[in-house]
Formats: sequence, structure tokens, C-alpha cells
Amino acid sequence: MSERAPDTESDHARSEFEGQPNVLGVVLADLRRAKGLSLREVQEATGGAVSNAYLSQLERQKIKKPSPNVLGSLAKVYGVPYETLMEKAGYLLPTTDEEGGRRRRLAVFAIDDLTAEEEEELLKYLAFLRFRNQS
Repeated sequence: MSERAPDTESDHARSEFEGQPNVLGVVLADLRRAKGLSLREVQEATGGAVSNAYLSQLERQKIKKPSPNVLGSLAKVYGVPYETLMEKAGYLLPTTDEEGGRRRRLAVFAIDDLTAEEEEELLKYLAFLRFRNQS
């Protein structure tokens, strides 16, 4: 075999999930590598909102469903749409209409997993989005 041994735990996790583009951790690791950033650089770029240890756990699938705030911070750093990361984390379901037109999404928040504060913040954000779309 000419396959090289994984250099780091992160490389090992990557090899376990190779060929699974919908796995959030793999997507996050691929985005970080594509930007040429280290875990610490991402932490700095998010202003400390996402620690390098937390991101490492996300990439290794130890944490499977980070908060929407974390995904928002990472989307900004990686330059990808927030909705894409929300979809990969399982918060949004992609759907298309019969004509293959505009994509529509349905929020699938597990309300019993949310704190009252998180639920309130989500409702505020939804109100903001609806207001913005009316303008």
C-alpha cells in the first residue's frame, strides 16, 4: 500500500469520512484547509466566538450540531452562505418545487433541545429576516 499514515488526529478523522460531503465536520475541515487556516487562526478570525478546541471537536464529529451562532461565525470566516452550514448541521431541510425553481427551506429545530433563551433568539432572528425581506 502506498497510502501515507495520518499525520494528525484531524487527518485521521478526514480519512474516516472521506467521500461523505454532507458530514458537517468534514465540510468544516475542508473549508478551513481550503482557506489555509489553522484551528487557532479560525479562533482569532471569529474573535474568539469559536475556540480552536471546539472547532477541532466539530471537525472530528465529536460535536454534531453546533449552535446557529457558531455556524454564523464560521460562515463569515470561510466565506460561505450561512444557510449552507445550517443545512449541513441539520437545522434546515433543502427542498425544491416541482418546476426545479427557487430553493425553499424548512426549519427543523428540535424545540425540546432549545433553552428558552435560544428559542427567543431564534424568534427574534426570524422576525428580523421577515422584516428585511419586506424591504
